[in-house]
Amino acid sequence: MRIKPSCNFLLGLCSLLALGLLYYWSWRTNSGSWGHNSLYDSQGFLRKLDGSLPLELIYKYGNLSKGACKPGFAAAKMTAIYPKFTKLAPMFLDPNYKRFSKINHYLPPFGVKSQEKLIDILLAATQSYGLGEELDSMKCKTCIIVGNGGILTGKSLGQRIDEFDVVVRLNQAPVKGFEKDVGSKTTMRIAYPEGAIQKMDSYESESLFVLSAFKALDFRWLSYMVFKQKLRSTEGFWKSVAMYIPRDPSSMRILNPYFILEAAFKLIGLPYNNGQMGRGNIPTLGTVAITMALHNCDEVAVAGFGYNMNTPDAPLHYYDQHIRMSAIKESWTHNISKEKEFLLKLVKAGVIQDWTNGICGAGC
Repeated sequence: MRIKPSCNFLLGLCSLLALGLLYYWSWRTNSGSWGHNSLYDSQGFLRKLDGSLPLELIYKYGNLSKGACKPGFAAAKMTAIYPKFTKLAPMFLDPNYKRFSKINHYLPPFGVKSQEKLIDILLAATQSYGLGEELDSMKCKTCIIVGNGGILTGKSLGQRIDEFDVVVRLNQAPVKGFEKDVGSKTTMRIAYPEGAIQKMDSYESESLFVLSAFKALDFRWLSYMVFKQKLRSTEGFWKSVAMYIPRDPSSMRILNPYFILEAAFKLIGLPYNNGQMGRGNIPTLGTVAITMALHNCDEVAVAGFGYNMNTPDAPLHYYDQHIRMSAIKESWTHNISKEKEFLLKLVKAGVIQDWTNGICGAGC
């Protein structure tokens, strides 16, 4: 005799199936909002960002006097919102650079592959691989990355910028004549050949010249600068380049390309393109400098960052009233919107301080 299942049993089975379906569709709709992984976005960043300190950081930094440098603060905050972050990369290449196996696997700009012999020659010539004895010995360093944005004009931030231990400037952005807004102190100037200052009287009296190499040719260009040789040809550069850098070899450095690699593929999420330079997968020099600072500075601030595409006729740079904001749209190498998403995360979470409020605008 066949035993018919009871009504209660069937009702219970239907309820379980319905709950299962609800669970499944809820999971699909919310892209994994159940469980631990839901806390993080596709890049690995915490979804909910604010400037509050995690409990462990409150205990670590809560008793410091106001204004005191907070050791390891930027890296700790970064790790709190991006657990994959590891503070392992020095600012500049040194004779042991091959220990970073990742950069050995990539061609410039993401690595040093095929350029090792020339880099070894350059490092042997410069013989210096840090910021200098005084800064390298500091237990806590504050750093500011001064961007070139027109938003700096009229902000009178010069004195506050000069109070930082490390002031980083980018490419040919001038100081003379703009001290009130951008300060007068320069610890290092990061540039690629086409962006380096070409007028000798525009250089600061003292600063490090740091090459950020975006192509193999850039390392060869640096060798001419280090050995004070006449550049034979400018073929292969996309515009005119500096023919001379008024610095001794001991004041020249090579930026660790790990920061370009990490910024592009990990932090911003730009197209991988088989690990080669392609359309829209090169981070701006400013974002590369910020990435460098997160690894090497205890507190990080920025000024002069942010592209407001709602004001296309506004000056793009603080030192040039002729180039307009709309010109940035013509760049095929950068993805400005993706970069802004990344920088916005850093500002919202308090990893970096934005003194000109150009990254958030009214959105923070």
